[in-house]
Amino acid sequence: MIDHLLVKRFRQEVGDRLAHQRRLDQANGLPAMTGEDERQFARALISQVLEEHARNEIGLGRTPPTVEEEEALAAGIHAALFGVGRLQPLLDDAQVENIDINGCDRVFVSYADGQEAMHDPVAESDDELVELIQILAAYSGLSSRPFDTANPQLDLRLPDGSRLSAVMDVTVRPAISIRRARLGKVFLSDLVGNGTVGPDLGRFLSAAVAARKNIMIAGSTNAGKTTLLRALANEIPAGERLITVERALELGLDQFPELHPNVVAFEQRLPNSEGQGEISMAELVRRSLRMNPSRVIVGEVLGDEIVTMLNAMTQGNDGSLSTIHANSSMEVFNRIATYALQAGERLPIDATHMLIAGAIDFVVFVEKRNDYHRGGTLRRYVSSVREVNGCDGRVLSSEVFAPGPDGSAVPHAPVSCLDELMAHGYTPGGW
Repeated sequence: MIDHLLVKRFRQEVGDRLAHQRRLDQANGLPAMTGEDERQFARALISQVLEEHARNEIGLGRTPPTVEEEEALAAGIHAALFGVGRLQPLLDDAQVENIDINGCDRVFVSYADGQEAMHDPVAESDDELVELIQILAAYSGLSSRPFDTANPQLDLRLPDGSRLSAVMDVTVRPAISIRRARLGKVFLSDLVGNGTVGPDLGRFLSAAVAARKNIMIAGSTNAGKTTLLRALANEIPAGERLITVERALELGLDQFPELHPNVVAFEQRLPNSEGQGEISMAELVRRSLRMNPSRVIVGEVLGDEIVTMLNAMTQGNDGSLSTIHANSSMEVFNRIATYALQAGERLPIDATHMLIAGAIDFVVFVEKRNDYHRGGTLRRYVSSVREVNGCDGRVLSSEVFAPGPDGSAVPHAPVSCLDELMAHGYTPGGW
């Protein structure tokens, strides 16, 4: 029998040491450990902790654990650190796309083919579910993230790359949503192959990244914005230094050193229980500019960091990428203006539009829709690409790729920077 109290204690010790090493690596400018490297390092830490425990037991005149007991303890500690309890089978299923939990026994699963089903309970009680999330919050990301009555909201990245969002006390029962990162290492060619991006648009986007154009990816929740962002980032040459800024680590570009050997991943730090120590997204974007970036990638714009990011795009950091929630490519400009009004600078709308015109080159809009002509299959596809042309009281833009017969983006209007794109291998067609 495994001593679960020992497992819990040792899990905390190993987790604290692992989190400390992550902070040391970041402070020294070292690339973050890959998922597999982190697991190997955790195994070494587990062996170290168990050896210390055995020596301590002998020093106290007690019998240390047997080899079999140590192996069981090591397995239990590793599972507590990197597993997610009864959620693990769902995360191991490649067809699972989203998991919504409204209390421990109300579990709804969405699959890649658009089907939805109710699943077995993932914990014995809501308290056990909250404890599981607290464990994940303690050891996921660069710093521990509280999840309790004083901090009832949580966003984090699971070890497999999935995005978890949880709330408690503002709902009758704890509610959790997990969005799977089914395509971690994804390329534009993959998105062309599955129909998200047309061949001509794929070549266009590849050239736009190579030409260091600033690109904003827009769409609704779960439309595939982050997946497209990863694919565009993987078009960036390996020799460039990338700084990523996120609320919760999700992009994981540092997990593939063969593609991006020089990556620094910034994660927003939340305030502690005394309300101290917060480092906001806007501060991180400003800090990133002092870290010698070739490009700055902001995982998702949701607030006042937009002004800092747009300023960064106009200060020589061309080739930046980001995502934003919007209902259309045209609506992006109003959404940005709304966020800018919330910033400390309190930029008026006309000033924001001038900033947008000087910062953003292209807006790429991704749609998500059930295709009832194909049996209700869920489709994700780019439907529009808008080029920013200037400002005349408002942002001037033209839709260079517009929805075709099936909704997917097809060439619609000439691009003003065509010569630059052609210099990077793009040959226009369809105009």
